[in-house]
Amino acid sequence: MKKISILLLGILTLASCKNEPEQGVTEVQEEQSIAPVDNEALESAVIYEANIRQYSPEGTFDAFTQDIPQLKDLGVKVIWLMPVYPISEVRRKATGDLSIEDIEDPEERKKYLGSYYAIADYTEVNPEFGTKEDFDELVKTAHENGMYVILDWVANHTGWDHSWLEEHPDFYTQNDKGEPVDPLNPETGESWGWTDVADLNYDNKELWEAMTTEMKYWVDEHNIDGFRADVAGEVPTEFWDQAVPRLQETKPVFMLAESEDKDLFHNAFDMGYNWEGHHLMNQMAQGEVTVEAWDAYMKKIDTTYQQDDYLMNFVTNHDENSWNGTVRERMGDASEAMVALTYTLPGMPLIYSGQEYDMDKRLRFFEKDTIPKTKGTMWPLLEKLGQLKATNEALHGAKEAAGYNRLKTSADKQVLAFERENNGEKLIYIANLSDKPVDFTVEMESELQAYLGKKDFKTQKNDQYHFGPWEYVILADN
Repeated sequence: MKKISILLLGILTLASCKNEPEQGVTEVQEEQSIAPVDNEALESAVIYEANIRQYSPEGTFDAFTQDIPQLKDLGVKVIWLMPVYPISEVRRKATGDLSIEDIEDPEERKKYLGSYYAIADYTEVNPEFGTKEDFDELVKTAHENGMYVILDWVANHTGWDHSWLEEHPDFYTQNDKGEPVDPLNPETGESWGWTDVADLNYDNKELWEAMTTEMKYWVDEHNIDGFRADVAGEVPTEFWDQAVPRLQETKPVFMLAESEDKDLFHNAFDMGYNWEGHHLMNQMAQGEVTVEAWDAYMKKIDTTYQQDDYLMNFVTNHDENSWNGTVRERMGDASEAMVALTYTLPGMPLIYSGQEYDMDKRLRFFEKDTIPKTKGTMWPLLEKLGQLKATNEALHGAKEAAGYNRLKTSADKQVLAFERENNGEKLIYIANLSDKPVDFTVEMESELQAYLGKKDFKTQKNDQYHFGPWEYVILADN
């Protein structure tokens, strides 16, 4: 959220919520019951990824809207809605490598609802979820509860029955026969396997205008607060750099990139994915690497990104859950320590639908499924972490994020200890990130109290501590 001026057609505009609006905004903003999204609000934010189809037995906007007030208890300030648009039927994914065209039984076909990311129309809503009026009520309720709403945006490809395939075939990547193709791996030239979508060709600048107009519709007409850009790095950075100022003409927006590419942060995007950190968490939990690998990664972060770039920290999301396994599958007994780590690192922590309910099932991606909604150990944990994130400035994670100071221990291969401090407030995270007990000392001078984790932890100078496997503590002054 840098103060960056962009000259566009001779008019000084805004390049994402990295900038403050130059002048008053339109009626959309005046009607809001929440202040426009800004850096201050995001410093202490938790983001929630909402899977509308699977969130409730009904799978509707209304069912999710009813639960928005209780998300405040978890410290949620940003709701990211997975794609809410109509899903293409042509070449719709079914099971395995099959599409619905491969299934003869019409009743069997009905259960395959398709991928949210195979979009048939960017400016309509999936009728399975409800109406646009239902969607507007969701946004209104979120705003009334102090939360911003961002939409998942799929700019890299469309479904096979999108109208552009007939009206603007030149918007698409084509083979030697002039036929649209699904997205290809640029290194191998082979299909990624996303056969239910057609790849868009950003060499065509008319596509830039069309896509930007579709995005602007949701900001102008439905008062949303930004976008999460699917496979953002597969779309030219220059497209995003011109699109975001256009959105900002209406109101400030928050932009999340599904990418770690540092170039995306210069102008258009506020936050990216901490993919590498996430994979390291999985590897540490599975005993494949030690904390030394984590330390090397954090040093690399310092030299890769600018000071006010920040990343989204997570133990799960829709891709990880459906394709790579639940948190319990991947992280086992390390799960709680890793969740706590995502909150105490610089950046913004993510909660994926069902995580708050101790969900230990892989949600189906192309069919209806339902999240079991029974509060177990995770809800109170996320509640306490959310409270800490909201009240302790040492956990500020956006543009003005508090620093990350690694604390030396006598067992640095097994024990991760770091301190964060901001405006006189401090926080320390200490964890045994191994499957064996460890005795160790920590070089720290602190009178902070145990807030979460190892409740009997007492800080004493030169003391030796004993932590069981995956045991952790968060020390705080509140």
